[in-house]
This record gives sequence, C-alpha cells and structure tokens, in this order.
Amino acid sequence: MNNNQGETVTTLAPATPHPGRRRTRPLGLVLAAVGIPTFMGSLDNLVVSTALPVIRTELGASLTDLQWFVNAYTLPFAAFLLTAAALGDRIGRRRMFLAGIALFTAASAGAALATEPWQLTAARAVQGIGGAAVTPLSLTLLAAAVPDRLRNTAVGIWGGITGLGVALGPVVGGAVVDGLTWNWIFWVNVPIGVIALALAAVVLEESRGGARRLDPLGLVLSAGGMLLLIWGVVDGPEHGWTTGRVPVMLGGGLALIAGFLFWQSRNSTPMLPLRLFRSRGFSLVNAVTLTFSAGAFGAVFLLAQFFQVVQGLSPLEAGLRTLPWTAAPMIVAPLAGIFGARLGIRNLIVAGQLFLAAGLLWIGLATTTDVTYGRLVVAFALAGIGMGLTFAPVSTMTLASVSADQRGVASGTNNTIREFGVAAGVAALSSIFSTYGGYAGHQDFVDGLTPAVLTGAAVIAAGAVVAAFLPRRT
Repeated sequence: MNNNQGETVTTLAPATPHPGRRRTRPLGLVLAAVGIPTFMGSLDNLVVSTALPVIRTELGASLTDLQWFVNAYTLPFAAFLLTAAALGDRIGRRRMFLAGIALFTAASAGAALATEPWQLTAARAVQGIGGAAVTPLSLTLLAAAVPDRLRNTAVGIWGGITGLGVALGPVVGGAVVDGLTWNWIFWVNVPIGVIALALAAVVLEESRGGARRLDPLGLVLSAGGMLLLIWGVVDGPEHGWTTGRVPVMLGGGLALIAGFLFWQSRNSTPMLPLRLFRSRGFSLVNAVTLTFSAGAFGAVFLLAQFFQVVQGLSPLEAGLRTLPWTAAPMIVAPLAGIFGARLGIRNLIVAGQLFLAAGLLWIGLATTTDVTYGRLVVAFALAGIGMGLTFAPVSTMTLASVSADQRGVASGTNNTIREFGVAAGVAALSSIFSTYGGYAGHQDFVDGLTPAVLTGAAVIAAGAVVAAFLPRRT
C-alpha cells in the first residue's frame, strides 16, 4: 500500500482486534452475523420505495412527504455515520453494531404503527440513526474477522447479501402491500432484527481503532454540518434554492463542515484523519461513490413508481418487473469480489458505471406511457449489472486504501458520502421531475420522469470518467 501517493491498492491488512484471546469462527457464521443486519437495511430502502404509491394514498401523503419517507432515514444516517464509526473505534465496534441493530429494530416497529405521515417520518429518522451504526461497522467487523486470503471474497459475498436485499425489496414490498397492508413492510424487520442481534452478539469479536480519545467538537461539527447540508438539499425543490431557509441551511452546513475540516487538521486525535485523502484511491473512490449514488438512487426513487402510477400495475407486479435490475447485484457482486484481483478493481468500477449509465440512458429514451416491458427489460439488466460491479469493488478500494486501524472511519466516510449522494440525487431529480411533469396524469408523469432519468445517466457517466483515474490494483 502507498498511502502517501495513492498509486497502488494492495491486499487488505488485518485489523487490530480487541486484546484477549481471538476466536476462530466459520466464514459462513461471520458473514451471517454482519450480513443479516446489512440485508435488513438494504431490503428496507427498496421495500419502502415500492410501497410509496400505496402509502401516499392511505396516509394522504404529498410528494414532499414521499421524499421525507426516504430522506428522513437518509438525513440522520448520513449525519451520524462518522460519529458512529468514531464511537465504535473508541468504545468498541461490536458494541456500537449491536446498539445500532437494536435501535433499527425498535424504530421499525414504530414505523409499522404510524397512522400519520409525520409519525412515519419520525420513525424513519430513528431507523436512520440505528442504520448509521450498522452499515459502516458491518464491513469493518467483517474485515477484522476473516484472514487476508479470504477478505476480498468475503467483501464480494457481503456485497451479494446487500444485492439480495436490493433484489427482494421491491418483490417483498409488493407482496406485502398486495397481501396484507403497507405496515408489514416494517413489521418484517422485527423478527429479522432479533435474530441478527443474537447472532452478532455470539459470533463477532470486539475490536477498536487506533485513536484513544473521543473528539467531541469533531462529533458536533460533523453531525451538525451534514444534517444542515442534507436538509437544505432535501428542502430545495419545494422551498426554493435562493430564498428562505434553504440557503441559510446550506450555508450553515458548509460552514460547519469547513470548521470540522479545519479542526481535524489541528487536532492531535482527529475522528477523520485528513491524511486519508492523500491516497488517490481513497479520494477518487469517494468521488465515484457520490456520483453513483446520486444518479442511481435518484432515478430509482422515480422509476419505482412508474409501473404503478402510469401503467396501473399492483405493487407486486411492479416489483417483479424490476427484478432484472434488482436481482443482478445479488449475482454479480460476489463474482466481482472473487475475480476482482484478476480483472482489476478499477476496471470493474469503470465497467459498472458505464453499464449503469447506459441502462439509465436507455430507460430515459425509451419510456413512454404505453412502453412495453420488453423494451425496458434489457436496460434494467444493464443497470443491475452496473450496480453489482460497483458495490464490492468500491468497498474493497475504500478499505485497501487505508491502514487497518483506519478502516472504521474510512468506511464511515464512504458511507456518509454515499448517503449524501442519495439525498442530493433524490432532491435534484425530484426537482427536475416537478419542473417538467408531475402526478396530474400518465403523460405528465412521463414528461417529468424522462429528463430526470437522463440527468441521472449523465451524472453516473461523469463518475465513470473519474473512475478511470483510480489506481490500478497490484
């Protein structure tokens, strides 16, 4: 590894375990312990997306409410990712991981009990706080628990588990909404969460990062800055970008983030060591993460509603039609992890962005009110292959670009940028959708959908250009 110049990416080094006797656990148990909570989170996101039209009707929700059902999770998730990673490094990653699972599970029950849009929004926000402790630490705990020779394969399988959640989300959401009520898309998390909590407590070992002291000022500045910044992005389409509270929130968020970076450069025990960004691989892979998440998930937010709003299909029928997209990462991501060393991590990320951009471009150009499914299915498959080629290689590049004791904060940083991209993408593409179309009729929806999806394709294509400058694996 060359952290100063960032020219190479090498095999991941072992993490520093918590002092004490190290237990040996089968790879399958370790993957289940970190994978089930990750699966729960990825399943939850697309389950909610598929159910949005039904929730909109039954709760009397507006387009703004629908965005908040997604972004109420994203806001605290992104704001507290670095905080959770930093706390995990100090008080124990396993301890924070277990707390995150418990909070996410309890908040899922609260979401299921919601009868008003604001109640669902509040429960989703608490879910986001729990998810912030689960997502980055799952990958860090996995890297610490497996030997070097299995680590890239394990990360690929972890990406496949994430892909499984993505694949099943629309189908499970559609089946639940068709057969029961929308509330059950959240109730399903409760038994999964209980099982995940028990398994992680038994299987995983405690580990910590290199820093010995907390950074309270850094925690406040980073969480407050991300919260204001993403909140401003979310509110922009409805309240306007140049007047009212939005520019105040954006300016305040940027000021707090700038203050955070200044403090990190002066602090002897920073929660985010800025020297991480001296690695070209770490810096560029985070730039690709931003463009990928903004373009892809901003488009998914709208496409998840197309089959129901425009073509009148049931949630289950709509979910089944998205399977060529959503199921592909489940198959492709493990293969990307297994063959990444042979094919090159950079090559896989570039190919993933090109496939995904091509798929969205195809969808944007082909979509009409009466488009047949056969004209879209290949485009959905291209997009799914692209996402599958992105998940595991991006995670591998992130971890391989830093030292072992910095994996927690590196994973937290990458996930923070990803979630900011999700929020920014949903807000920006929804703003484009509202400018050119809306829910007034089928053609009105397509008129808004087309330019929004094409914008998402252009953003991802820009990310493919950035990915071409990633260091080659050696």
